[in-house]
Amino acid sequence: MEVIAATAATSSGWTWSQTTALIVPFVAVFGAFLTYALNQRAVRREHRAKTFAEALTAVEEYLEMPYRIRRRPESSASMRQQLTDEVSSLLARMAFHQAWLQIEASSVAGPYAILVATARAEAGAQMSLAWQQPPIRTDEGMNLGSAYPRDRSTVARAACIEVMRRHL
Repeated sequence: MEVIAATAATSSGWTWSQTTALIVPFVAVFGAFLTYALNQRAVRREHRAKTFAEALTAVEEYLEMPYRIRRRPESSASMRQQLTDEVSSLLARMAFHQAWLQIEASSVAGPYAILVATARAEAGAQMSLAWQQPPIRTDEGMNLGSAYPRDRSTVARAACIEVMRRHL
């Protein structure tokens, strides 16, 4: 009789084990969702950081072109074609990154456009001067002695990087 009374008492009310059996799956699903969401956020941040780095690399490579032109080994039609193709390719890459930033990260697009315009102004003038120099024919000539100034580009790059950091 006592066994029947104990069974009747537990079957008529809600127990902690029943509550636990309902809560545990919800906690597990919430934990899985939270982990997934945080992982996706980290993947998006990493992708954005890589894209920003690629955009900055294109500008850096453009800023290096005066050195490449100045250090050309010869003055031939094929060498001129190769170097001007590289400049054109870099201009296209910078334009691509500008468009991508306008679409995906509009707060970064303005500072990046300023960086590109500044780099084009500085390096463009330096490339013109580099083309006027004769090709370097000796190892000693490879040391140009002084760097091409890029003070304005350095300032624009720092401002752009600061906005990129905030956008990550």
